[in-house]
Amino acid sequence: MKLTKFPRPGPLARWASLCVVGLVAGCNVIPPPQDDPTRYYVLSDAAPAAAQAQGGARIGIRTVRLEGYLKRREMVVRTGANEVAFRDYKRWAEPLDAAVARVVRSALLASPAVSQAWIEPFQADQDRDFDVSMEITRCEGAVGPAGRYVASLSAVVEISTTGASPRVVARTVFTAPDEAWDGADFDRLAGLLSGDVAALGREIAAEIPAKN
Repeated sequence: MKLTKFPRPGPLARWASLCVVGLVAGCNVIPPPQDDPTRYYVLSDAAPAAAQAQGGARIGIRTVRLEGYLKRREMVVRTGANEVAFRDYKRWAEPLDAAVARVVRSALLASPAVSQAWIEPFQADQDRDFDVSMEITRCEGAVGPAGRYVASLSAVVEISTTGASPRVVARTVFTAPDEAWDGADFDRLAGLLSGDVAALGREIAAEIPAKN
């Protein structure tokens, strides 16, 4: 029987074969799982004091409006007069407007001027003496021209009567004092902003007219 001889593959063919084998082997390698770098933060509030039994005002937190750039989960750092940066991996764990309402409510309940405080939507049996509306114009980290990082919170507050024909009885602009922040510790930033929102709640309590 006569055997057929096949030519030996040349160097180029052998190299191509090795590449194919390497690609097939590489397809079977599963990369190791990576840790999610995202971190989530909350505004913290002190445990609310027990509601006052008699005499205090009953307050409804009707509206918390946010500036458009704050309506997102990423935390914000203001890097210039007209420039902000969104920190993709540093996020609020809950909607910021809901967090502000919660902390303000706790601060109101801690005031002797307030007997009850509720957050909208209100139940039918929750009779209120005054409603509070807030517009949060800043709630962020910020860096000044000298490179100094601070926590920054400001808000416009309106307090109005309730009923069919409500009227505004107080309007105030609140700006928290700047507190130093290192620009990197976002847990620290969330804590500083929590204190600022609590101070906003105390300011609101001080502006509520005395009950007749």
